[in-house]
Amino acid sequence: MAQAIVSTLKGEPATLLEIDEDEFFEGTGGEEAVDVEVLYSSLNYKDGLALAGRPGVVREWPLVPGIDLVGRVSASRSPRLSAGDLVVLNGDGLGEFRHGGFATRARVRPDALLHLPEAISPWRAAAIGTAGFTAMLAVLALEDARVTPDDGEVLVTGAAGGVGSVAISLLAGRGYRVVASTGRAEEQGGYLEGLGATRVIDRASLGEPGRPLQSQAWAGAIDSVGGAALANILAQTLYGGTVVACGLAASADLPTTVMPFILRSVTLTGANSVEAPLTLRQRAWHDLATELDLEALDGMTTTLGLAETLDAAPRILAGQVRGRTVVDPNR
Repeated sequence: MAQAIVSTLKGEPATLLEIDEDEFFEGTGGEEAVDVEVLYSSLNYKDGLALAGRPGVVREWPLVPGIDLVGRVSASRSPRLSAGDLVVLNGDGLGEFRHGGFATRARVRPDALLHLPEAISPWRAAAIGTAGFTAMLAVLALEDARVTPDDGEVLVTGAAGGVGSVAISLLAGRGYRVVASTGRAEEQGGYLEGLGATRVIDRASLGEPGRPLQSQAWAGAIDSVGGAALANILAQTLYGGTVVACGLAASADLPTTVMPFILRSVTLTGANSVEAPLTLRQRAWHDLATELDLEALDGMTTTLGLAETLDAAPRILAGQVRGRTVVDPNR
């Protein structure tokens, strides 16, 4: 038997249950399914939506939420993985249409399952989670677009959240001058500067729709907010700059025009943690293992058990959770 948080009915909050893992996971993971003893997961905004029974995340019921999973292989039908291997899995439909990490046991397909880098402990891998993985994908997108530290300041929105916090640390480590946008500038300023931000601005300055083209300010940006904020960022980006969209905390709408693209050659690209191919996942986790300030990660991370995770869902949806939250299903 296993302990698991389960979303049982559409539109209803998830509950903590005891499940028969063989029966519950029957048919899961395909012909090369891998059984995993879950050591840790993490709490993300999408998980908060799933736990609260909000629409847009869970697509099948019953389902174990949790878009991250770090654990030890207990049985493998895949030639690439063996019992005893430490593994990490982010996205790939976990907590949406495949059973996720909010359980003591899991059965997953091997396609996106990675061996955990030796430099990162299981707890720290969960602290990185989808948020840190997405942040790394966004930084790599700026790298691939050839945005360099010499080009100017890089803006990070949703800066005190999981993606934003890790993105600031990664960008600062690469030598970028990072500007952090947050809704609680006075409260969060010291925290964000501690991560490497050179200055902090109030998100209200980006919140209202502005002109299609505005004063140029950013060589690049990583945005997890969307809506009017993203439209304003595009309008403020330097000629040839790149903006990476990786969230829609405010809105999925984009009230902009083609003017930043055709008059300033601005590029808008995305970071998708769910469907990232294995080679990109390996590249991202390699760079996380070699670049991320793990002590800074420790300082922005708290740990909860399964029952506490249910209680934390309303707080993460209200924007009251700072940094990263590890979920220990065995606690």
